[in-house]
Amino acid sequence: MVAANREFYDALWSRAHLECPNRFNTWPLISGLLAEAPARLEIGPGLRPRLPIRGTHFLDISGPAIERLNARGGIAVMGEITALPYREGEFGLVCALDVIEHAEDDELAFRELSRVLQDGAPLVFSVPLHEKCWTGFDDCVGHARRYEPAVLLARMEGHGLTLEKSASFGMAPKNPRLLKFGMDSLVKHRAGAMLLYNWVLMPLGRLLQKRLKFGPGMIDTNGVDEVLLVCRRRPRTLLRLPAQA
Repeated sequence: MVAANREFYDALWSRAHLECPNRFNTWPLISGLLAEAPARLEIGPGLRPRLPIRGTHFLDISGPAIERLNARGGIAVMGEITALPYREGEFGLVCALDVIEHAEDDELAFRELSRVLQDGAPLVFSVPLHEKCWTGFDDCVGHARRYEPAVLLARMEGHGLTLEKSASFGMAPKNPRLLKFGMDSLVKHRAGAMLLYNWVLMPLGRLLQKRLKFGPGMIDTNGVDEVLLVCRRRPRTLLRLPAQA
């Protein structure tokens, strides 16, 4: 799956331009978290980072993305979310949008995310929801799963992450005919389809993106295809209970 994902995203980013983080609807959220996080990490941003580029650590599987991020002042390395090359508690903010669902071992992914967070530090991430909503789009972009909300909450709880708020998120096409057209194009005319995505559909989607509407805890996920979550790492001392006499 890693090899398939790398092949897809190397092709996608090799013909794309690097977007500025403040052009996305995540910026009001992210900008409010930066003051408490001089050390920060974003995983799997490609050329659509949501954290400021200069001085931010980035980890990605795509060589073209890493090269471009480093050229703009980022600190980007190649790697996978299930084996983060960073110290325990190194970062005051971690961001991973549209990444965890690609990992074959998501328990390990959550363990690594929790490990590199400082106590009390926020993790901002997004995942697709509901297995019943699986389409050819999920296959095409290399998803290993969609999450049921209860499973997602259990993953966070099991790795010391407390959910603060969440919002509906994502720009995946909902029209079945448009979705089928996009999938057919990626299979039969991949180079042209990726150019269309990068230079037409992505700018259009950015212009049409709506302000994120956060609710406390987990929002009502009925009819929600993807969710953005903000959680915090619980202090490690609370997770290491004293041995009973």
